[in-house]
Parts: sequence; structure tokens; C-alpha cells
Amino acid sequence: MKLAALILFILMYVLMIAAPKYRPYIALVTAVAFLAAGILPVSMLASVINWNVLLMIAGTMVIVYYFIDSGMPALLADILLSKSENAMWVTIRMSLFAGIISAFIDNVSTVLIVAPIALAICRKLRINPVGMILSVSVSSNLQGAATLVGDTTSIMLGDYAGMNFMDFFWMNGRPGIFFAVELGALATIPVMFILFRNFKEKITSVEMTEVHDYLPTAMLILMVGALITASFIPDTPSITNGVICCTLAVITIIIDTIRDGNTEDTIASVMTLDFGTLGLLTGLFVVIGGLTNTGIINDFADLIVKAGGNDKFLLYTIIVWGSVLISAFVDNIPYVATMLPVLTAVTSTLGIEPYLLYFGLLSGATLGGNITPIGASANIAAVGLLESEGYQVSFKDFMRIGVPYTLVAVIAGYIFIWLVWS
Repeated sequence: MKLAALILFILMYVLMIAAPKYRPYIALVTAVAFLAAGILPVSMLASVINWNVLLMIAGTMVIVYYFIDSGMPALLADILLSKSENAMWVTIRMSLFAGIISAFIDNVSTVLIVAPIALAICRKLRINPVGMILSVSVSSNLQGAATLVGDTTSIMLGDYAGMNFMDFFWMNGRPGIFFAVELGALATIPVMFILFRNFKEKITSVEMTEVHDYLPTAMLILMVGALITASFIPDTPSITNGVICCTLAVITIIIDTIRDGNTEDTIASVMTLDFGTLGLLTGLFVVIGGLTNTGIINDFADLIVKAGGNDKFLLYTIIVWGSVLISAFVDNIPYVATMLPVLTAVTSTLGIEPYLLYFGLLSGATLGGNITPIGASANIAAVGLLESEGYQVSFKDFMRIGVPYTLVAVIAGYIFIWLVWS
């Protein structure tokens, strides 16, 4: 049983790397195989699926659809443009702007919000958009780990470790991973000055975008506020955050439908749900449940303990930089889903707190995706957008921006997390 589970798991990974467009189907088929083979008993199916994570992602996606459609992101970008002296400052501010949004909205949605605006700006300035779009993409990946709702991997960690929204800022009397991420973001600013030093095109007058609906902005702010409030309430049900996000999404749909008297936006908001990501996660939850049930996770933990020995610093280093290397080529969602139970078993074996390794895993896996254009879904989306506009992006083009971003951000976060949590 254990050998069959391991073979299926490896085959799933190989197929997902070889055929990334079919990852959700591959994960779901593997999950069905796990159930059919008895690797995971059907009676355990409902318990291994993380409903809170799925509900949070689905609810946020709906609100983000209305937020993009409202014109608010475009207005914010216009304001940034009006405050900039030249193209270099526009690129830097657009990148930081994308990072701020990405701390509260998933990375792919952030790219879909900001990249079209950046393209419009580049057309006005008559400059090649590749540098700005890629900078927006890697910045959104960088900041995704800053808060509980910023990225799927953050949501997964928060739910798995029982962390609330505020724990990402301050936890057990110490600064949380938010500050490690922000330190990494600050470290990338000098990199941007160097990379875009030749962007000297001057900014002329800017026409401000008109926002036609403030409801989505209010709902997005309300969602973040509700998640923060819920984090202070003890003993809340495990699906509390998911219920909050979905409830506000439904309220947004109802208000919009009643107010405008049509269902076009309602249908569009549901159709824009990323069913691929939701399906992928569902399949992975089942597969990881099967691996845990057969004892493979514990075996993997034993290997990591042997590699790191009793040296906590060596173990932490292996987790961070190993995650960077793996996530450069493998999507970080299945990787993080696999590693969380492994690290729990490792820290239990060593008798240490898990948060050092949890935060090391999240920072390495999130930032590592910035090394290559296939390392993160947001990068794939950004490159696809550029290609649709007639701009080809090679690995070299991407890595020229992604590698320095990754190195300075990971080093800054790596040192901070070790100093605070060791």
C-alpha cells in the first residue's frame, strides 16, 4: 500500500510538471485512485479536505471580480502615475503597488488587476512593457506571504497551524512573517533602481479613471476587517474565515443584482472563479491525506531529520533554500501542501516549536517561484499577457529580473526569521 501510494504521488508530480495545463485533472484523478485503492478510506474523505481554505479562496475571487470591474485599481494606478517623475519611478511604484494589493488578494488576481494598467501606462510612455510587467509579477509573488489572505499558501499555513490574521503580524510575543516579507520587499528597491535605471521617459498629464462602483472596495475592506476581528475571538469554528469570505461575496452579488436589475455580473463573477485551483487543492488534500494515512509523511520527516541532524540552523537552511530551488520549477501549492505535515512531524521528533520551519518554508516556497517564469501561477499569467500583446519572454529575460529579486528578498527574510524565531 505504501509503495503504491508513493508511485502514484511521484507520477502525479511528474505529470503536473510535464502538463501544467492539466494539473487539476491530474490531481483529481490521483485522488480518485487513492480512494479506489484504499490508500485513503472513503470514510476519511470529508475530514482530509480543507473546506476553510476552499471557501476563503472562492469568496475572495468573487469580490475581486467586482473590485476589478469597478475601476478602483485603475484609479489607484493613475494616482501613482501622476506622482511619478519618469518611467523608472512608475515601474518602482507600480511594483510596490502590486505588492501592497497582493498582501490582501491572491497573486494571480493581483497580476490581472495591475498588469493591464501597467500595459496602458507603457503605451502612453511608448516603452517596452516587459520589464514593468515582470516586476509587477515578481513583486506580487513576494508580498503574497505577508498576510493570511495574501496567497493560497498563506491560507494553507494559517489553517494548518491554527494561525489567525494577526498572527502573521505578531505571534507569541514576536514579530510574525509579515515583517520578514516587508524587509525582503524593501531590499528589492535598490535592485529596481539598478534594473530600471535607463527608464528615463518623462511623465506628462494623467487623466484619472472614474470609479463607477465603490461597493466592491467597501466589501474588500470589510472582508479584511472581519478576518482581523474573527482572529481575536477564541474557539471559533475551523471554517470561520471561509464563511466570512463567502458570506460577503454572496452579499456583494445580491446587492449588485438588486441594484442593477440584471444577472450578467452575477453569472460572470461565478464563471471567473478559478475552478482549476479549487480542483487542484481538493485533489491534493486527498492525496496528502493518503500519504499521511500510510505513514509516508513520517518517513519523509525522518529523512529530513537525518539530513539536518540535531543542528536546527542546518535544518532551517535546508528548508528555506531547498524550498527556493524546488519552487523555481514546481508550483508551490502542492509543494507546501506536502511539506506542512512533514515539518510538523520533524519538529515533533526534535521537540522544537514548528514556527521557525513553517515560516522558512513559506518564505522560501513563495519567493522561489520568482526565479523562473514557470515557478508561480502569477508569473505564467504575466508572461501569457505579454505574449498576447506580441512580446516574447525567454527564460533569460525573466531571470534577469527574477533572480536578483529572489536572492535579496530571501536573504533578508532568511536572516530575519532566524534571528527572531530561532
